[in-house]
Amino acid sequence: MGDEQILERIKRMIAEEHELRDSGEPGHAARVKALEQELDVCWDLLRQRRAAREFGANPGQAHARPTGEVEGYQQ
Repeated sequence: MGDEQILERIKRMIAEEHELRDSGEPGHAARVKALEQELDVCWDLLRQRRAAREFGANPGQAHARPTGEVEGYQQ
């Protein structure tokens, strides 16, 4: 998956997240949480690809890390 595809996926997920939040329906909490986690994984993959490119490595070697790993990062 290339950067453009990752960014397009991110845009679609953000749009869905905004729709769900704007709906005000409480039944969407689980889907919003799942979207937040998927977004974190996508952003992490995009950062890996950009870092690889910056340091002369192959961005195609980057891989999506497990949600638990990405969610466990310290800020």
